[in-house]
Amino acid sequence: MTISSDRSPAVDVQAPKSYEIRTYGCQMNVHDSERLSGLLEEAGYVRAPEGTGEGEADIVVFNTCAVRENADNRLYGNLGRLAPIKARRPGMQIAVGGCLAQKDRDTIVNKAPWVDVVFGTHNIGSLPVLLERARVQEEAQVEIAESLEAFPSTLPTRRESAYAAWVSISVGCNNTCTFCIVPALRGKEKDRRPGDILAEVETLVAEGVTEITLLGQNVNAYGSDIGDREAFSKLLRACGKVEGLERVRFTSPHPRDFTDDVIAAMAETENVMPQLHMPLQSGSDTVLKAMRRSYRQERYLGIIEKVRAAMPDAAISTDIIVGFPGETEEDFEQTLHVVREARFAQAFTFQYSKRPGTPAAEMDGQVPKAVVQERYERLVALQEEISWEENKKQVGRMLEVLVAEGEGRKDDATRRLSGRAPDNRLVHFARPEEPVRPGDVVTVDITYAAPHHLLAEGPARGVRRTRAGDAWERRNAPGEKKPAGVMLGLPTVGAPPPQPAAPTAGCGCD
Repeated sequence: MTISSDRSPAVDVQAPKSYEIRTYGCQMNVHDSERLSGLLEEAGYVRAPEGTGEGEADIVVFNTCAVRENADNRLYGNLGRLAPIKARRPGMQIAVGGCLAQKDRDTIVNKAPWVDVVFGTHNIGSLPVLLERARVQEEAQVEIAESLEAFPSTLPTRRESAYAAWVSISVGCNNTCTFCIVPALRGKEKDRRPGDILAEVETLVAEGVTEITLLGQNVNAYGSDIGDREAFSKLLRACGKVEGLERVRFTSPHPRDFTDDVIAAMAETENVMPQLHMPLQSGSDTVLKAMRRSYRQERYLGIIEKVRAAMPDAAISTDIIVGFPGETEEDFEQTLHVVREARFAQAFTFQYSKRPGTPAAEMDGQVPKAVVQERYERLVALQEEISWEENKKQVGRMLEVLVAEGEGRKDDATRRLSGRAPDNRLVHFARPEEPVRPGDVVTVDITYAAPHHLLAEGPARGVRRTRAGDAWERRNAPGEKKPAGVMLGLPTVGAPPPQPAAPTAGCGCD
């Protein structure tokens, strides 16, 4: 579908064009943005330098989220700020993709006619062609595919990290949670073949990556599309046999599909980290039923108990929604009960807000904002207390920390470095005397704990220089061009990646 609108004049096709991508939402969007970068660079665009001012890039791409509260207001606010800049800059282009684009389609160009391209979640590979078509035809290009055109991992990818990578194992979701619009926007679950996944993992490791995060809307449902209920646990064990791969993580699972064979694979596979992000959403059976979550409190706590029995030191995090329609004070107390019993290392908490197009938006019993706020504050206070208590148990422990890039915002001021422990806790540590690079591993003694981080104030016990650190050094050498391996399509030979951050709530729908 094509919508006519006044376009900026075309520019000289020989002039180098820079691009900027602004990403909102879950890990899926972060990884999709890596693919969009890869596609644009393969088409001849160059990434705008760090510190480029607003509107200075030739191409600005918004990779949107339809789940976050006020996502549309945020998008149109940003688009509005770019309108006068675009009017002054002939040839500048703006593209909008992602879940909000999939949902709103024509609305975006109607509200912001200066947008050049709108594309959906199923056809991100079309972006370069749509940009060129908009430039030549001087009118907006709106193209929304209704189903997946090609598995995204076949597209070129510009990985954001030299030492850690997302690896997508599936796209889409088969669940029907009443608060979530993602299945309607990303479609039914489609699994990648195990051989393709492992080929990509091996390619990444060959380029220096030492940590990978298996990514899917519901990772432990992996195999439903290929008829193997134990496919995910088999995949974890297969990752354990990849030489040079030191850390394996995954996000996000669903309690319905979390089976004993996955717990066993986690506990018995040395490079699968003792960390689990297990969305709860609510501790009330009544609310879980209204959410169409196919498990109940007893089932959820049973999973946590089994995980702790198999991996006593595992750090478990979760997602929780407060104020779902019909939630009573008794329902909320059940959520607090689960939080006390599960003792999460971290919880990503959300106040329920209506999402147009979801069944929950039309439900009776919408909880007043003031009540939701008060419950939310109680939940956050309880979880802060538990997080701090759980982190204090780490004091005195010796941990191997994978040095990260950009994790510690105050590192320069404090002369510290930051990184992730095996269980994904954030650790700030005193800068060793010897050179340390992102991707290297530093062994430290934990001396202090805060609710959201650990601190190692003494000298490091040791520094292990790694292939991942070598890869980071090569990528960041002065005057060096990005290595060809960064452009990863369907795995052949070569490629580096993004740094998985602390487990995040993703779309909040798992």
